[in-house]
Amino acid sequence: PKFGCMLFIICSSGHCLMSLLSKVPVFAGLSEAELSLLEQGAVPRNYTRNTIILSEGDETNGLFIVVKGRLRVYCCDDSGKEVTLNDLLPGDSFGELSLLDDQCRSASVMTVEPSRCLVISQAVFRECLESSPELAFNLIRSLASRVRALTENVKSLALMDVYGRVANTLLQLAEPDPDHENVVITIPLTQQDIANRVGASREMVSRILKDLETGGYIHCDHKRFTICEKLPARY
Repeated sequence: PKFGCMLFIICSSGHCLMSLLSKVPVFAGLSEAELSLLEQGAVPRNYTRNTIILSEGDETNGLFIVVKGRLRVYCCDDSGKEVTLNDLLPGDSFGELSLLDDQCRSASVMTVEPSRCLVISQAVFRECLESSPELAFNLIRSLASRVRALTENVKSLALMDVYGRVANTLLQLAEPDPDHENVVITIPLTQQDIANRVGASREMVSRILKDLETGGYIHCDHKRFTICEKLPARY
């Protein structure tokens, strides 16, 4: 969901901040009193590009709401190999699981571009959660959506070859281009970014993308991908 330009400004009035919070999907339908409680505990924070906001294993320290920018959720092993789990855009939230079970963070979050977040303390969030069935329902729905997405990721990794995973990733990220009949991926992607998403080497991804571009299926210009033709079923 698009927030509009109001997302890009944190103003000093409580009304403006409450209006912003009301547009966050997980807070949709909350009363003015509940939004006021959240507003009192919300702290705006700005981050530069490539800032690690959370690290896997960190202790719980609040719920984060993305106000501006783009963030990447990922996990890595001891050797530094990474797998990208998700992208976060304005209106998305993260950190809910740790607030609910008091466990350490299950993934790391890093900014891909300059970003701004609102951080709501665990105490304020839980107080609101205990008194608001609407917030509890929204949270359950949000977490259920993430479980479905993770199930699809596991299915892709287990049942598809590398080409299938690359093609599936491109199609999932693609959006209609209002100026053309093609679909485009507006998120800047490097070959390594795609490799991190599909659990493959950059070299393998590079070969697949080169063949797709040679065949006229895709076009890449400065990390921007355009899907020109229906991708082949097999590589």
